[in-house]
Amino acid sequence: MSPFFFSLVGLFVVSLVSNATPFLGASYTLIATTELIAFGLSVDAFVLVVVVTAAGAAIGKLIIYGAAKGFKGWLSRNRNVQLLARWLQDRRFLVAVFVAAVIPVLPLDDYIYIGAGAAKTRVLPMFSVTIAAKLLKSTFEIGLELFGVIKITNFTTRFLGLSRVDVSLLLTIVFVVLGVLLFKYDWEGLLHGRRMSSSASASVQP
Repeated sequence: MSPFFFSLVGLFVVSLVSNATPFLGASYTLIATTELIAFGLSVDAFVLVVVVTAAGAAIGKLIIYGAAKGFKGWLSRNRNVQLLARWLQDRRFLVAVFVAAVIPVLPLDDYIYIGAGAAKTRVLPMFSVTIAAKLLKSTFEIGLELFGVIKITNFTTRFLGLSRVDVSLLLTIVFVVLGVLLFKYDWEGLLHGRRMSSSASASVQP
């Protein structure tokens, strides 16, 4: 088997693990871009990398869903999970899944899959939407990074002494910390405060 085949297997594992671990950010597309540059860019290679990383990313979300389902008792005490469980009944839920899964950088779909697992929401419609979103995400992110990553990594290597792998690891750490902080933040309290402010403003109007 060719070295590129083993590279594809490695990219699948990386995208799976990074998406199966809550809040572990979007570093897999940077690694995929680096592999494409190393092996030589072609249309066939680009398509294969996009499909493999999208599949790994989507399957990783199923692992988050299953883990959240298993830890339902503990997760249900989190106010953000309770808020998500109520919101999952909204008709626009699948649209939100697609948007969250395709947004770059922030792993917002992790929150949705955690809430869906804790609420035991039907996962098949979510998974179908997530596959489409991850295909779009991988296509655009890897495509953009093919142009941008070369300039960025040249800068970090020349001035900061950081390799592409170093940059990827640093981004992973940043997004893990950010994800944990967002998970612990009281979003329900924020929304309640805004509703109270809106109600107060409406009540003082003549």
